[in-house]
Amino acid sequence: MGGVGAERRPDGGAPGVVIVGGGQAGIQLADSLRTEGYNGPIDVFATEAHLPYQRPPLSKDFLGTADDPSALPLRAEKFFAERDITFHRGVSVTGVDAATRLITSSAGDVLGYAALVLATGARNRQLAIDGAELEGVHYLRTLDDATALRVELERARTALVVGGGFIGLEFAASASQRGVAVTVLERGERIMGRVLSEPMSQHFSQLHGDASVAIRLGEGIARLTGVDGHVTGGVGTSGALYAADLVVVGIGVEPNVELGRMAGVGVSNGIEVDSYLRTSDPFVYAIGDCCSYPNAHTGTITRLESVQNAVDQAKVLAKTLTGQPTEYVELPWFWSQQGADKLQIAGIVDVAGDPVLRGDPACGKFSVFCFRGDHLLGVESVNNTADHLAARRILSHHLPLTVAQAADPLFDLKAYSRAA
Repeated sequence: MGGVGAERRPDGGAPGVVIVGGGQAGIQLADSLRTEGYNGPIDVFATEAHLPYQRPPLSKDFLGTADDPSALPLRAEKFFAERDITFHRGVSVTGVDAATRLITSSAGDVLGYAALVLATGARNRQLAIDGAELEGVHYLRTLDDATALRVELERARTALVVGGGFIGLEFAASASQRGVAVTVLERGERIMGRVLSEPMSQHFSQLHGDASVAIRLGEGIARLTGVDGHVTGGVGTSGALYAADLVVVGIGVEPNVELGRMAGVGVSNGIEVDSYLRTSDPFVYAIGDCCSYPNAHTGTITRLESVQNAVDQAKVLAKTLTGQPTEYVELPWFWSQQGADKLQIAGIVDVAGDPVLRGDPACGKFSVFCFRGDHLLGVESVNNTADHLAARRILSHHLPLTVAQAADPLFDLKAYSRAA
């Protein structure tokens, strides 16, 4: 498992690294390859017409501000020229021939590769109900999605959010700040129930309720209604009617695995990779939201949708591709801004585990330490960066922490974590 090889391309040149995807993972990989000393060709294919940008702000500041924002770039526009990276803007990869190690693109290019890296990300799950095609029904993932949603928010008075996950609730907070009356429908028993402990879910339910966001638990969407082709509301699975001139759907995402299947590599909940981010084909790799990998901290196969995961996997893979085989063992961490509260998560929370509260939620600064028995799995922190950073050190270095220590307000968590 050495560095990228020097086989020849059909045009006579040496093939290089072909990266499919212009998001966090793909752009970071291109940058890190140069940092690690790789001097061969790098081609990045990005389906969007925009220069690469940061996605997380799209559901937060981009929607919540009254000013006219612009997307935050991943790198300056001159980055590609300075790093000698060929950026195929608005061009998708349409075919992979693993036997000959050739890709074809929507622009008609045929290009050989010494290493093919799939950083294809994920796409929104679509509603399959009557009325889903009406104007005023939006999804939120891309810059174009966010731009269209900003236009709608200028005139919207009532919004219906389908799904009580991070994206839906971040939008709800942003819309509420702009004076829009928001109702959130969540099929589960609590918001963010798949990823947060019960105490943290309860805290954010209170937070959104205080901001006049109506949350309806145990309620899905049965159909959407409209007049003259524009949405006017929805009918919940309970039969209740909800008026809305704007609907935002946040029911999760699906990994983009089509090119993985085309390359003949393993695909399940994402493109399957080993701890070195290699697929079953020694010349094909996958990173970011599209891949499922062996999680060194949970012992499970995991697919994560986070900037941290995308960036860290890219940095690790750059080492492997330049002759420094490196396993991916980084601790996952996440964050979400909802209203005035910043939520930070270290590790993977067991939502059915044993939560230990540290601090006072009423003061707006606290953490929940999530144990399974005596084993700490993850830590959720609200407006408490010190706890979050300490938790990352503790979990990354597998420092033992007892339930009693986590619950003791006099226990110096910061000093203990620095023992790592």
